Amino acid sequence: MDMEKKKLCAPIAEAMKKYREDGALAFHTPGHKQGLGAHPLLQELITEKGLREEVSLMEELDDLHEPSMCIAEAQKLAAELYGAGQAYFCINGTTGAVQAMLLGTLSSGDKVLVPRNVHRSIIGGLILSGARPVYLQPEIDERLGIPVGLGIEALQEAVEANPEARAVVLVYPTYYGTAVDLKPIADFLHSRDMLLLVDEAHGPHLPFSEGLPSEAIAAGADAAALSTHKILGSMTQTSMLLVNKETRMDRERLRESMSLLQSTSPNQLLLASLDIARLQMAEQGSELVGRAVALSRKLREEINKIEGLWSPGADDFCTPGACGLDLTKITVQVKELGISGLEAEHYLRFEEKVQCELSDAWNLLFIISYADGGAQGARLLEALQALSRHARRLGKKPLLDCLPPKAPLWQEAELTPREAFFAEKEKVAFAEAAGRIIAEQVMFYPPGVPLLVPGERISREMLDYIGTQQALGMKIVGPEDTKLKTLKVVKEK
Repeated sequence: MDMEKKKLCAPIAEAMKKYREDGALAFHTPGHKQGLGAHPLLQELITEKGLREEVSLMEELDDLHEPSMCIAEAQKLAAELYGAGQAYFCINGTTGAVQAMLLGTLSSGDKVLVPRNVHRSIIGGLILSGARPVYLQPEIDERLGIPVGLGIEALQEAVEANPEARAVVLVYPTYYGTAVDLKPIADFLHSRDMLLLVDEAHGPHLPFSEGLPSEAIAAGADAAALSTHKILGSMTQTSMLLVNKETRMDRERLRESMSLLQSTSPNQLLLASLDIARLQMAEQGSELVGRAVALSRKLREEINKIEGLWSPGADDFCTPGACGLDLTKITVQVKELGISGLEAEHYLRFEEKVQCELSDAWNLLFIISYADGGAQGARLLEALQALSRHARRLGKKPLLDCLPPKAPLWQEAELTPREAFFAEKEKVAFAEAAGRIIAEQVMFYPPGVPLLVPGERISREMLDYIGTQQALGMKIVGPEDTKLKTLKVVKEK
């Protein structure tokens, strides 16, 4: 088979189909024995053929930890599609890919520069690796009340202040779609013999449209973790870790880290879905993602005609920390309607049967993917028009600009996340926790950005901020006590 034809096949899916059709009687895992013992509810969830292919560790289906056949071929095709030197398939989400990326490149005590709007998975990677983070304050978009990115000047200052730092971790693009100019950042860091590690969870579609920011690998990142399931067509829980052809990182150590953090019994259906998602982009990526970008442009234009709503476009972002925008992430600000984003989400979900990706104090976020078309766009507009009418009937005044309150600056870390994780702990009342060192993560989900990270000293201002956000109805994730009556802190000696 020539190379072009190979690109338009799905090696893992084809190997699974061949195994199913061979008809071997199963005296091996999983327990449902290719669907023979599957409960009727499971049979409704997965087709008969799918259940017969839900096997793993058979010789011809390859081994995720030591791939040499169909998985190796599928990963090679994924690397070629993204212009990477290596692609690793991950079946425990981008969390696993991110944590393997950090564990595979950082050692205990290594200093790493980390913006404070990173996802909780990166904090987990710091705990696993034992690296010592230097937290950096990202730019804040005051209009939307959200953190964006870090411009090159801010990073240069941080590197000058921490010349021994091993790497920089960046979120690119952010959950809300904002992007920085990544190439000059990569060039600068490489000139200082530093690595650029990127959480690109929300960017697996970037290479397939010129209307979107550059993908991280093309911009020079050493490694990037992609949530293939979030934006493309693989099943939830599946992601990829890409490694740059030119990187100086130890690829064997990275491979070992991926193996260490993944199941030894990977679900073959998940692996096949990654393989098929790659195939879909190889076949139609430019067409499908291009359609999503065009639809997003049209939707923004129409949303901005609805009274009380505002959806920023690429032209609205022109700062070092936000000089680009993934157009398929549509942020809609609702504060002029006099309601919070959480109230707007509740109305849309239960009255209009439209579900957004997330809501915050002021905004809603909608993700437009390759799967959406004109009908979905029209329905979204109808729902937002109904939201506007509903809110105006309530007769509320626009929310004051003091809501939400500006998040206080992050506190300096007294301990590394790993040191705090393994330290002796005790519980204290939330209201009395100021001045103590936090021993657990506290965040609102989504977006899953920790407000308190193990090892930081808690400030009164942060407690007040968290309390205000909690009062708005934001979902609390991370602490043992999700009602925040108490917090776990490092026990004082």
